[in-house]
Amino acid sequence: MPQHSKINFSNWSETDKPREKLLAQGRSSLSDSELIAILIGSGNRSASAIDLARQLLKYVDNDLSRLAKLNTTEFCKLHGIGKAKAITIIAAMELGRRRMSVKPGKKTQISGSSSAYNHIYPFLADLQHEEFWVIHMNRANYVMATERISSGGISGTVVDIRLLMKSCLEKLSSSIILAHNHPSGNLKASTADIGLTMRIIEGGKILDIKVLDHLIIGENSYLSFLDENII
Repeated sequence: MPQHSKINFSNWSETDKPREKLLAQGRSSLSDSELIAILIGSGNRSASAIDLARQLLKYVDNDLSRLAKLNTTEFCKLHGIGKAKAITIIAAMELGRRRMSVKPGKKTQISGSSSAYNHIYPFLADLQHEEFWVIHMNRANYVMATERISSGGISGTVVDIRLLMKSCLEKLSSSIILAHNHPSGNLKASTADIGLTMRIIEGGKILDIKVLDHLIIGENSYLSFLDENII
């Protein structure tokens, strides 16, 4: 079996060339700044991609959760990060979020508020505006679909109950779990939240679709209407 010569990427340089380092040493060998540098791609006359990545991490106090919350405007405040680079980073962070919700080769079964939260959190994590989602399930409480119903502003979003029920009928849902986020982190259910939930419950009764719970999602925490005896 022929021997392979040792990899020598021109003695590396350029701050250890993160792409080449990944090929030679594996992805786990890279620091956060090196991974971000790969997404950034190239630097400018005054800073390399690694320099820009380090500046970006410094901007968010080395907190990847804060990085995931930045929008294109906030990314572009950093000199050297344009819209194209910002969009690439945002897309990568979103893929990471979506991967958190996928369990390869196995359907998700909801057994309570905790498993519902673990399933829905990746869809609502890091958002700076409110969104309303629904988990569609069959009679055995296996997830058939997870769907965004509406997207709004910082303090609220409008939900059309008729469209929600139409979606439930199309997906043949036997039961559903409602969820929305509070960007402020406040987990208190408002009067409007409770009123909306009760109207959806009544609509579901007519169609024989049971509303099992409603979760309010905060920063790594949640409130369950069922656990709190709100419904």
